[in-house]
Amino acid sequence: MIAFVRGRVAAVTVSSAVVEVGGIGLEVMCTPNTLATLRTGQEATLPTSMVVREDSLTVFGFRDDDEKSMFELVQTASGVGPKVAQAITAVLAPDDLRRAIASDDVKTLTRVPGIGQKGAQRIILELKDRIGPPSGGGPVGVPISGDPWRGQVQQGLVGLGWSTRDAELAVEAVADQAGDEPDVGALLRSALRALSKA
Repeated sequence: MIAFVRGRVAAVTVSSAVVEVGGIGLEVMCTPNTLATLRTGQEATLPTSMVVREDSLTVFGFRDDDEKSMFELVQTASGVGPKVAQAITAVLAPDDLRRAIASDDVKTLTRVPGIGQKGAQRIILELKDRIGPPSGGGPVGVPISGDPWRGQVQQGLVGLGWSTRDAELAVEAVADQAGDEPDVGALLRSALRALSKA
């Protein structure tokens, strides 16, 4: 398995980064929070988790080892695959996730796209004894208050090189498209279109 990658960031897209490792461009799927820390042309080290399927090998990259361990742990819950696990790490910082599970906070977990009421209850039931207490440190994820998609879209835009102010304006421009269950990828694409027209 690939435990981490280190190399020059060759490209940053909406959902992934290409890191040059030994002359090979390795595509690493990342959350907007992680992508916001990467800059094209600069060196980066990303803890990674490789997911092997019959028809694909996918490498997921993380800001730190704690985020990686949460990604791998939540996949041990029934019905949680890598895409939902990545959505969890995108919306909730590791300690926010630990607090939500420890306090049976179904509402916080259902803010993650792809997790409903029953799914959140199942995750809490299956992981409560294994998730551990909050560490108190580490990066702050998308704030629990407000709409999590706003932080994700804004951080994705900043990661792609837009200023914080431009990103905030673009988020406001697409807010009316969010609906009850926002599709962060679609909103990010809409925000990019709004910025390219401006």
